[in-house]
Amino acid sequence: MFENAFNNIDRVLRNDEGLASELDYAEQTSWLLFLKYLDDLESERQDNAELEGQDYTPILAPDYRWQKWAAPKVDGKLDHNAAMTGEDLITFVNGDLFPYLKKFRETAEDPDTIDYKIGQIFSEIINKFRSGYSLRDALDIIDTLNFGSSEAKHELSDLYETRIKKMGNAGRNGGEYYTPRPLIRAMIKVVDPQVGETIYDGACGSAGFLCEAWDHLRTDNLSASDWNTLQRRTFYGQEKKSLAYVLGVMNMILHGIDAPSIRHANTLTENVMDIQEADRHDIVLANPPFGGGERKEVQQNFPIKSGETAYLFLQHFMRKLRAGGRGAIVIKNTFLSNTDQASVALRKELLETCNLHTVLDCPGGTFQGAGVKTVVLFFDKGKPTRDVWYYQLDPGRNLGKTNPLNDADLAEFIALQPEKADSAQSWSVPVAGLDRDTWDLSVKNPNAPEAEALRTPAQIIEDMLARDAETAGILEEIRGML
Repeated sequence: MFENAFNNIDRVLRNDEGLASELDYAEQTSWLLFLKYLDDLESERQDNAELEGQDYTPILAPDYRWQKWAAPKVDGKLDHNAAMTGEDLITFVNGDLFPYLKKFRETAEDPDTIDYKIGQIFSEIINKFRSGYSLRDALDIIDTLNFGSSEAKHELSDLYETRIKKMGNAGRNGGEYYTPRPLIRAMIKVVDPQVGETIYDGACGSAGFLCEAWDHLRTDNLSASDWNTLQRRTFYGQEKKSLAYVLGVMNMILHGIDAPSIRHANTLTENVMDIQEADRHDIVLANPPFGGGERKEVQQNFPIKSGETAYLFLQHFMRKLRAGGRGAIVIKNTFLSNTDQASVALRKELLETCNLHTVLDCPGGTFQGAGVKTVVLFFDKGKPTRDVWYYQLDPGRNLGKTNPLNDADLAEFIALQPEKADSAQSWSVPVAGLDRDTWDLSVKNPNAPEAEALRTPAQIIEDMLARDAETAGILEEIRGML
């Protein structure tokens, strides 16, 4: 129903000289969608209040509501005399609308309210439209979208996910914005969250893990109490980068969570030794950024110092879990075998304080544009590891942009994982047999067929001379037939 609208929005965005990439398209679409969503939410709240005989005070002042500046109407049709366009529209948005919306961050009483999210979002982004005529075209298209029904939100969330995926695939660091949804769904099925448990992602990006966990837990037979628990006291995230934060908030809203509990913060600035029981969660799901590196003062927040961002996040996640809590974390496969001091110390701590029960070895190409191989670590907090079950994912084809990972590729892993069964792709390794100096957890499949022994250089030369002699004999036979 809305796919044509999104395609038309793309055409408008491509025609504006202020917008240069898929990242710009996603960002600018997000703030427009957010304000239209907010207007529909206000209308719904006002209707409900009237039905109950109560007064309702809108969040936004009249001059800043969508119906006033973006889509003023007469008899249900756009009032072209009242609708701003061209330079007037750009001037209003940049000089009046955005400054007004930013102030909500200071006036809101609770960071987890929609009021605070308004202020936070419009403090993080700017309007990049240069042409007020392009912006007017985009507003007219966005106005046709309706957030009033669950069916509409579902379709809009699918389209928005597609946009995030395009954005992730467009850049070098695709995994930064988009973790393949089949992989996320498999991770969620293994950790098996339940209503009443809290779920945390301290590097939430576009909130793919939290949105998929919401979809997993949301069922048709939820009680009103369970629904409220999922809305208010289940999903928690933090994100350092402004654009990813905005995408995450909008993604969760489109999936049906009214006021997402996502904070714009650098998770790694928190000293892990200061984490209290009240700060902990039942489940951690994450694909933290790797490479990069944090400043020396940030590394002081961790007992194991490292310039590898993912290592700092793993320490944070281990301490964010409650005793008995469950984690599933994506990390570079080199973590399993690197011999540097931080890698060895972190593997030792993980094995001694958590039950690392499963390692999913992902093939190259799982993450578009990332250029590295990854594994998923599944662990439970509070008991040391006795055995590690490995599964080497092999979809039987090369993964790529036109041939991505799908749910069927992970079906066998999900089926075998509960019993930790052995197969051609899976095996178990007892921790007692590990080298205590390195705690090496390398993926070495003992069930894989042995590769044929390589020929020696002398054998290769001998075989080449034999083929040359055979070829010469055939040519002599042909000559004799001429």
